[in-house]
Amino acid sequence: MAGMAFDVNRVRASFPALKQGVAHFDGPGGSQVPGEVARAVADTMTSGISNRGSVTLAEQRAEDVVVRGRAAVADLLGCDPGGVVFGRSMTQLTYDVARALAKQWGEGDEVVVSRLDHDANIRPWVQAADAVGATVRWADFDRETADLPLDAVTSLLNEHTRLVAITGASNLLGTRPDVSAIIEAAHTVDALVYVDGVHLTPHRPVDVGELGADFYACSPYKFFGPHHGVVVAAPSIWETVEPDKLLPSSNAVPERFELGTLPYELIAGTVAAVDFIADFVPGSGARRERVVASMTAVEAHEDALFQRLLAGLGALPGVTLHGRPRRRTPTALFSVDGHRPVEVYEHLASRSVNAPASSFYAVEASRWFGLGDEGAVRAGLAPYTNDDDVDRLIAGVAELTA
Repeated sequence: MAGMAFDVNRVRASFPALKQGVAHFDGPGGSQVPGEVARAVADTMTSGISNRGSVTLAEQRAEDVVVRGRAAVADLLGCDPGGVVFGRSMTQLTYDVARALAKQWGEGDEVVVSRLDHDANIRPWVQAADAVGATVRWADFDRETADLPLDAVTSLLNEHTRLVAITGASNLLGTRPDVSAIIEAAHTVDALVYVDGVHLTPHRPVDVGELGADFYACSPYKFFGPHHGVVVAAPSIWETVEPDKLLPSSNAVPERFELGTLPYELIAGTVAAVDFIADFVPGSGARRERVVASMTAVEAHEDALFQRLLAGLGALPGVTLHGRPRRRTPTALFSVDGHRPVEVYEHLASRSVNAPASSFYAVEASRWFGLGDEGAVRAGLAPYTNDDDVDRLIAGVAELTA
């Protein structure tokens, strides 16, 4: 099954937005949504639903949505469904986890963050550490290649390290650090590791158990689902974390981390998104197996297109491609001589090519790389990207370099 071909035309047919003729390279900020996901959201909202319970059909529907939601995320990420926590966003969940973990920290304790990361995996830890007098230590990436050397992180670890926050893939530069090795090193000093998997999850198979991450966060709206967030951990790890919660709300794991009533319709949409991913390539078997086969095919499809994009942009005079990490997602950050990033963004938009310009909340990375808060133009591929999209982007940029 893993060898089945990826049919991009078949995939594209499920996205109503693509019928508008726009080439979308804005997936790192949020993917387009297939009709199946939208229908699942609408059907849930109109099905007769209430708070979770077991008496009425409305209560049973809500309970079923949550159970199916945890199972779908577990199949996507290779984790225990009992450790799946839903929330407003990855940012909100990371703040919640940071505040809860910081209750166990104090002066002399240390937290390691990386300048490669999105601010949602930096600021919550910095602020939580500051609130309790813990020390923050910064891992810097290579300014030329955009790689994060392993020793940039491991050299900061010691017996005082309580947590390492690291990205699975940079949303700005595409860099994929050696997260497994970082986790292994962190665990030798009994530190926890919180992995931001928001930008990694849409581009390759993920196995949280194999990775060894203590916490793994992601955003369904980056992989064709609705706007909310997910963070997963082993139930045994969640049991050691005491969040602030309302008195009558459940103290069970994972419910005690889910503040208020869950967005059942968004969870249903996420189930539909995982089912959609599992069907990228024809096959049978368990959903987890089909997800892995599909995402393996996605990775090959995107890599071939990405080489086409890099070659095309790299051949244009006056175009600078920022960074050349050894392992990366199909994410290109570039500048055009004589044009501010926003001007390139606006020009491409006038050609119905969506490739935005910013630091994209990876402000530490953008500043460290010398791009300031303005950043550069980012072109991110998605499973629905095709050759024509790539050629249109290259042609649009070429107009500015002629």
